[in-house]
Amino acid sequence: MELRDLQAQIVQCRRCPRLVGFREAVAAEPPRRHRDETYWARPVPSLGDASARLLLVGLAPAAHGGNRTGRMFTGDLPGGSGEWVARALHGYGFATQPTSHARGDGFQLVQAYITAALHCVPPDNRPTPAEIARCAPYLHEELARLRRVRVVVGLGRIGFDAYLSAARAVGLPVPRPRPRFAHGTAVELPWGVALLGTYHPSRQNTQTGKLTWPMFEAVFAEARRRLGPAAVSAVPVARSARRRAPQ
Repeated sequence: MELRDLQAQIVQCRRCPRLVGFREAVAAEPPRRHRDETYWARPVPSLGDASARLLLVGLAPAAHGGNRTGRMFTGDLPGGSGEWVARALHGYGFATQPTSHARGDGFQLVQAYITAALHCVPPDNRPTPAEIARCAPYLHEELARLRRVRVVVGLGRIGFDAYLSAARAVGLPVPRPRPRFAHGTAVELPWGVALLGTYHPSRQNTQTGKLTWPMFEAVFAEARRRLGPAAVSAVPVARSARRRAPQ
C-alpha cells in the first residue's frame, strides 16, 4: 500500500466515537472569524512523501487549524503552533515558504514528513490512551514506508513517545530503559535515526515562556546539521527564521 492510499484510509476513519463527535461539533459551531467557512471536520492526513529524511510527530490537529483546513499545522491564528512549525521548517530548508494558511497556498515540505499521534482533534487537546492506541496503527504503517528518515522530531512528550511505541511495534530495537522525553534531548537510536525532543509549540507553552523561539529553532538547526546542507533550490535564508519569534 502506498502512502497516498494510507492517507485515504485515515481520512475515512471513524474508530473513535468521542473524537468523531467533537470534530464535527467544532465544525458546526465555529467562531465568528470562521463562520463563513466549511470545515474539513474529518481525520487530517499526514503531509509529505516517502522521500522524507526528517519526520515530525505531533499530538493532533488543532480545532480551528487542521480540523478546519484539512492539513497538518495549517490555518492557526498568528503565533499559533502552525506558524512556529512552518517558519522553523522553512528557515532550515525543509519547506518552500514560512507560512501555512490553507491547502493550495504553495506550502510544501522538502524531504520532510509531518504526522501525529492522533489524526482527529481531541477535546482540550487531551486524547485518552485508548484513542492514541486506536490511531497508532496508522503511524506503524507510515514508519514501514518512510525508509529514508534519519532524524525524528517529537513535538511534545506524546509525539516523542508515539514514535518510540511505533518503532517497537514495527520490530525496531528500542533501547531499554526506554528514552525519556525532555526538551532539547537527542537520542541516537540503534537503527541509525536521531530522535530529537522539543516542547510542543502550543500557545500554552509559547505564551508562558516555557518554550521560546530560540529554544524551538535550535531543534531544527540540529536536525539540519545532522542531515547536511539543504538542496540549493530549496534553501531559504536561515537568518530570517532567527530574526524574531512568530507573533
